[in-house]
Amino acid sequence: MKNIFLITLLLITTSIVAQKSKVTKGDWEDLKGITEYTLEFDYSDLEIPKYDSEKAFLEDKIAKREEKEPGTGEKFKESWFSDREEYYEPRFIETFNDRYKDGVVKVDRDLGSAEYTMKVHTTLIYPGYNVGVVRHNSKIEVTIDVYKNDSPNDIIFSVDYTKVEGAGNGGFDFNSGQRIADAYIILARRLTKDMYKNTK
Repeated sequence: MKNIFLITLLLITTSIVAQKSKVTKGDWEDLKGITEYTLEFDYSDLEIPKYDSEKAFLEDKIAKREEKEPGTGEKFKESWFSDREEYYEPRFIETFNDRYKDGVVKVDRDLGSAEYTMKVHTTLIYPGYNVGVVRHNSKIEVTIDVYKNDSPNDIIFSVDYTKVEGAGNGGFDFNSGQRIADAYIILARRLTKDMYKNTK
C-alpha cells in the first residue's frame, strides 16, 4: 500500500512539473476581481498525435474494433464524444471549484449570474493506453480564453497549457474516457494554482 501511494505521488508530481503554460494575451492580473465564469468547452480542430485528423483517428479505431467484434467500433465512437460531458468536463469543474473551497472563484456551465465566459478549447488529445503490463499517460493541450459574455471577440486574457498529462490513477485507468479525464483534473489544478497565485 505504501509503495502504491509513493508511486501515485511521484506520477502526480511528475505530471505537474511537465506542464507548461504561456500567456498569449493580457495578464493574470486582468482576472483579478472576477468571481464567476460561465464555462464553454470547445473541441474544434482537435489534433490527435500520429493522425492527420480526429476523423482519421476515429476511422482507424472504429475499423480495428469492428474487425475484432462487430458493433464495438460504433460504441467507441459514441463514447469518444459522450465522454466529454460525462467525464472530462465534470472533472474539470469539480476540481476547479474544490480548489476554491472558500467560493472566491466559481466556474460552471451556463452560470447565469456570471458576467464572464471562460472558454476551454482543447487543441490536442492523446488518449494514452493501459493494457495491464504496459501503460502510458493521457495528454492534452488547451487554450483558455476569457471574455465578457456579450463580447466573445474581445478576449481579455488567453493562456496556452501544453504537456498536461494525466496522473494515471495509480495504474487503474483502463477506460480511455477516465484516463483522459484525469488530464483535465491536472489542468484544473494547475489553472487554479496559477490564478490564485497571480490574482491575490
